[in-house]
Amino acid sequence: MRLYAIVRSDLGMTPGKSASQAGHAYLGAFIEASKQTPEAAATYAADLPGTKVCLRSSVEQLFRAELELKQAGIPYFKVIDSGCPNFFDGAPIVTALGFGPTAKIPKYIRKLQLL
Repeated sequence: MRLYAIVRSDLGMTPGKSASQAGHAYLGAFIEASKQTPEAAATYAADLPGTKVCLRSSVEQLFRAELELKQAGIPYFKVIDSGCPNFFDGAPIVTALGFGPTAKIPKYIRKLQLL
């Protein structure tokens, strides 16, 4: 089983900002899985640190991935940057999507490239 983060590459985020958003996505996905599929979360936690995969996407690809995850019943977490003044003109914006832990990956998401 793996945790996944899909990070938007169309925002021009620095490597550090992208890594931070991926971290939020992994943690959020794990917390969601703990609520929705506690057995999957427990299996993943028993093998920490576990495998994590980071993918890149455009905003359109990210929202398509969210739809695919919802249809497949896979727990996910959408990261919305709070809009601090240093990024994105201070406006909240969707930056990443985390999902898993899962071994099942929707077909569309398999087409996304590694970050």
